[in-house]
Amino acid sequence: MTALPLPARSPFKRLGLLHVAVILTLATIPFLLVFAISFGHKVEGAAWVWSLEFSNYKRFFVGSDYPDTVSFLYLKYLWYSVWYALVAAVLAVATAFPFVWQMIRLSRRAQTLWLVFFLCSLTFSEVFIVMGWDILMSNRSGLPMLFRETGITDWLKANGGLDLLREWGLATPRNVRFKPSQFATILTLTYLVWPYAVILLYPPISKIEREVIEAARTMGAGPLTVMRTVVTPMVRTPLIGAVLLLFVFLLGAYVTIAVFADPSSHTLSISVYEAVRGATLNAPFGAAQAVILLLTAAGVLVIGQRFMSAKSGGR
Repeated sequence: MTALPLPARSPFKRLGLLHVAVILTLATIPFLLVFAISFGHKVEGAAWVWSLEFSNYKRFFVGSDYPDTVSFLYLKYLWYSVWYALVAAVLAVATAFPFVWQMIRLSRRAQTLWLVFFLCSLTFSEVFIVMGWDILMSNRSGLPMLFRETGITDWLKANGGLDLLREWGLATPRNVRFKPSQFATILTLTYLVWPYAVILLYPPISKIEREVIEAARTMGAGPLTVMRTVVTPMVRTPLIGAVLLLFVFLLGAYVTIAVFADPSSHTLSISVYEAVRGATLNAPFGAAQAVILLLTAAGVLVIGQRFMSAKSGGR
C-alpha cells in the first residue's frame, strides 16, 4: 500500500509563523527582559545584578524608606503622564472631528491634497515640532514679546487679566509667560498628534452616506444638530478608538515634557530616563517604572474596550 504524500505546507502558514517570530523578537522578548530587570538589585557605586526582589516596586508606590516615611513622588509622575496624555488626546480628537467633517464635504481633489499635507507633516520629528513651539512661546522672541510690543500686556494689567493669568501660572508680574506651564505642554502635545487624529477619523467619517445627512436636514435638523445626533453616534467607536490610540502614543512623550513642563509636574517617561541614563544609573528601578507605565496603558485600553463593547451592546 503506497503512502499518500503529505500536503505541501501553505506559504500563508509559513508567513504566519514568520509574523509570530517577529512579534516574539521585537515585542515579547524585550518586554520580558525589562520585566526581569525590574526585579534586579542596584549595587551602590556600581551597576546592578540580577535578583528577585520587590524593592523597586515598593519604592515606586510608597518610597524606599517605608514605613518610616511615605513618598508618592512617582505616583504623582504617573498621574501627570496620564493627565497630559488623556487631555491632549481628547482635545486632538475633539478638534479634528469637526475639521474632518468639513473636509469630506470638499471635492475629492481637495481632500487628497489635505491628506497628502497631513501625511507629509508626520515626517516632522517631535524634536523639530517642540523647537518650533519653543520659539513661539519664548519670552524674548515669541508670543510674550508680541503681547508686550502690541500693548496687550498693558491692557491685561489695567483690566486685571494679568493677575488671573498669574494664578494660572501663565504670567509674571511684568509680562505673559507660557513656559514652563501645563498649558504649553498640553497645547504642544495636542498639536503633535493632531495630524494623526485627522488621518484616523477620515476613513470612518468619509463612509457616512450623504443620504442620511440629507434626510436629517430635510426633517429640520440644523448642521450642529445633525453632527450631534446623527454623525457622532455613527462614529462613536472610531472616536473612542482614536482617543485611546493617541493616549497610548502620548503616554511616553519625552521631549515636550522636558521642554515645557515644570520639574514639579514631570512625567514617568522623564523619571525612567533619569533612572536608566541619568546620574543614578539605576536600571532596575527604571525598568520597574516602565513596566508600571505599560500596565497603565494596557489598563486604559481594556477599560476603553469594555466601554465600547457596552455601548455597542446597548444599541
